Amino acid sequence: MLLYFIISCLSFFFLSKSFSLPPWASDTKTLLSFYFSKNLFTRPLHQTTPDLASPVDHQMSVLDLPDLALDLILDLLPPSGLSSMARVCSSLRERCVSDHLWEKHLITKWGKVLGPAAHREWKCYLSSSCHLDSPSHQTGHPLGFDKIISLIRSVFRSEDDKKRKRYASSSLPLDSTMSFYLSLETGRFWFPAQVYNRENGHVGFMLSCYDAELSYDTLTDTFQARYPPHGRRAVAVEKGVTWERLRAAPNDTSPHHLHVSDSLNELKPGDHIEIQWRRNKQFPYGWWYGIVGHLESCDGNINHCHCHLNEMVVLEFNQYTVGSRWRRTMINKRDHREEGNEEDGFYGGIRKLSCKEEIEMWTRLWPSSILE
Repeated sequence: MLLYFIISCLSFFFLSKSFSLPPWASDTKTLLSFYFSKNLFTRPLHQTTPDLASPVDHQMSVLDLPDLALDLILDLLPPSGLSSMARVCSSLRERCVSDHLWEKHLITKWGKVLGPAAHREWKCYLSSSCHLDSPSHQTGHPLGFDKIISLIRSVFRSEDDKKRKRYASSSLPLDSTMSFYLSLETGRFWFPAQVYNRENGHVGFMLSCYDAELSYDTLTDTFQARYPPHGRRAVAVEKGVTWERLRAAPNDTSPHHLHVSDSLNELKPGDHIEIQWRRNKQFPYGWWYGIVGHLESCDGNINHCHCHLNEMVVLEFNQYTVGSRWRRTMINKRDHREEGNEEDGFYGGIRKLSCKEEIEMWTRLWPSSILE
């Protein structure tokens, strides 16, 4: 009987994968996840102690499965499935909120856009959550995350001491992976990442990537981005940012600090690069895509090219028309520092691109027409 149950569960799961879901299915899943995020931590759980007078107390339940079989089934469930199972009883809840089950879902959906900075921001906020009850936090944290922290901290809070003791062991830890996942999914946690072609592909930001704080909108499956202020300019907000335009920051350099370049001596014509650039010293840096070019004294013949031996490196931005002041610049790789002026802007650190996926991403973003 037990073996039949396990086979039936697994067969149903794999069979369901072979059918396309109707449009309402995704909506139902979204509503279930949202309902769970609001109610899982505020409703009492069913107890696992059976009713001795019940005529079905000897029938097999899912808790009678061997640990290995139960863990296998739970590992196959999507987040909404784990959320539903966690509402069944305290024993299943303890399993369904475990980090090892949610880490897989966190990496699968969010791994591409969550870098070290996002994880640090999460830990930093959790460490300061004890101050959320102070008047200064009553109006909302800059990340918009105070509500979910207050919600989780009030898990099973009751005037009845016995109920508090009973629920304490099953409360969701603030630093759990599930808490992190739900905070991202509901959009309450604004996390740092970078956005390609910011502000809806504004011509002034074509083939660039800028730091921003992002909040997820589960209804549209897009993000809202808040960009750091540029001098006296107010914080820019962009809605409808798609997943394809996001990436985790490739390094931990602040957008206001010069990136220390470690590959300048390796640069040669044809290499793909990203370089920091800002309009003036009050603005944050953005990363701009370019290619290493040949010196004017070189004819471009690879058999006779010695450009890589020269202390000066030519950087070309071929999205701009020939003759444009943005088309070409030169930097000194022997004594590299921020270079530029108030008219043409300031160039900072350089990243040599070796990852094929990064280069292909810039290629896909290439503008349909040459920029002036």
